[in-house]
Amino acid sequence: MKYQKVQKQLDEREKLRKFRELDDAFAQALRQLEDPNSDFNIPTGPPVRSIAALEADDQAADEVAHSHEQERLFDQRLKVLIGEYDLSERDVSEVVHALLESKQWKLDGVPVAGR
Repeated sequence: MKYQKVQKQLDEREKLRKFRELDDAFAQALRQLEDPNSDFNIPTGPPVRSIAALEADDQAADEVAHSHEQERLFDQRLKVLIGEYDLSERDVSEVVHALLESKQWKLDGVPVAGR
């Protein structure tokens, strides 16, 4: 039983020695970080982005998705109208080009009904 106590005491001393070594290494690392002339290379990972920047990215992505959805719906409605009026895509293209050339319709605008 005395042998176990001696062994336990040595284990405590060993733990304390390892702790001191770890503490010394940590203190040395902190000193290196604080030294402005240190060439200690620390990997920092990607830059942190602000919430405002992330929200702006989300809004831009939503706008792109909305734009694609609008284009898809427009194409779908146009094809339905072409089929309903029994027109060819070429006929519709000619009408659109004629409206654009006569400046009755702007390419980036929405045509107004009743014009």
